[in-house]
Parts: sequence; structure tokens; C-alpha cells
Amino acid sequence: MSTLSESARTALQLTFSADPVLWRIVGRSLSVSATACALACGLGLVLGAWLGVARFAGRGLVLALLNTLLAVPSVVVGLVVYLVLSRSGPLGALGWLFSFKAMVLAQAILVLPVVMALTRQAVEDAENTHGEQWRSLGAGPFLRSLLLAWDGRYALLTVLIASFGRAISEVGAVMIVGGNIDGFTRVMTTAIALETSKGDLPLALALGLILLAMVLLLNLLVAGLRRWRERVDGGSMEAQPGWAI
Repeated sequence: MSTLSESARTALQLTFSADPVLWRIVGRSLSVSATACALACGLGLVLGAWLGVARFAGRGLVLALLNTLLAVPSVVVGLVVYLVLSRSGPLGALGWLFSFKAMVLAQAILVLPVVMALTRQAVEDAENTHGEQWRSLGAGPFLRSLLLAWDGRYALLTVLIASFGRAISEVGAVMIVGGNIDGFTRVMTTAIALETSKGDLPLALALGLILLAMVLLLNLLVAGLRRWRERVDGGSMEAQPGWAI
């Protein structure tokens, strides 16, 4: 294709014609990112909530390390996972390198600090507001973290959505540990990079449009959750006098 308009027209045709190659790549991307987010959120929500209420020596250092991990480039995470899973690495016997499992592991490690940091901030804010009430009832740090996390469950939904957006748009780590193998480990971001280098702009544009649509949908979900939460919280506050009567 020689012009942008022709490439864009072909990209739209691929998107709406249910092209099997394109949608197989999209499905694999969703599968990898969803699995990685499930693993990262399962651990990150618990650890982040605990960090929000726990007070211990060295907590400031732990938080500084956590904030540092937020800025670690994805290629660095991919390099570390590659070294761990390579034949000479400590987990080389698993044979995970250049596989679905390796990509899930890399994305989970990449997303975990995001989940922990956002959850910690949300729970710590709730602790500063309502923690004294739970402490007066004898709730320990772990129980308070669970109670405060449940109380802020609507805010934590945005954490889950943000973590999925971080995973689905990542390219460096999955390219290093997955190898970008056609039909096995090729996802949207790695396919866009490859097809662009090959000059196959229609497929790259089609994948880019789908990826942008997903990110837009995630942002709309976050905005909708915030508005819904404000409406629910506002309705609850307005209902309190009625209940008092």
C-alpha cells in the first residue's frame, strides 16, 4: 500500500471482515493480559491493602522501592524474566521461555507494583479517615486492611481496570520472553512492531485501531465507575437523615 488512506481503508476492512489472523492475535493478547492481571491483582490487592495500614521499621524504604518499580521499563522486566527462564537460569528447567506462560509471568511482574501502589494509597487514605473507628473496635492491621479495602471496593475496581490497560499496551517484556512467534506468542503490540517493520501497514493499523479502542473503552469504564460511585455515595449520604428519622 502506497498511501495512508489506502492502508487505513484496508485496515478497516480487515477489522470488520473478521480476519482470522487479526482476531487470533487479539484473542491471544486478551488471554495473556487477563491471566497476568488476575495473578497480579490476586497478590497485589492483598499486599497493597496491608501496606496501607501496617506500620513497621523500614516501611519508608519499602514504599520507595515500590514507587521505583513503577518506573522500571518493561524491557528491563523482560530481560530479568528472560535470564531467570533461560536454560542457564534458575527456572530454566521449566521450559517456559518463548511460551504463553513466560509472557503471563512477565506481564504479571510488570503490573504487580502498579496494583500494590494504587491499592496502598487508596487503603491508606481510608485508614486516615476511618481507621480510628476500626482500631477502637479492636481490629488488627490485617483485619482493618480487609475492611477498608472492602469499603473502598469501587475505587479498587479502577485499579483493576488500570492494571489491565497497563498489561494490554505493553510490548517490550512480552517480545523478549515470548519471541513474537507467529501463531503462538504474537500479541497485538508485538505484531504492530513486526508488521510495521515489514511494511504491512494495513494489519498494523488494524491492530492499532483495536488496541486504541480497548484503551478508550477502559478509560470510559473508569470514568463511569467514578460517576457511579459519586452517585452511590451521594445517595447514601442523602439517605442517612431519612434512616435517622
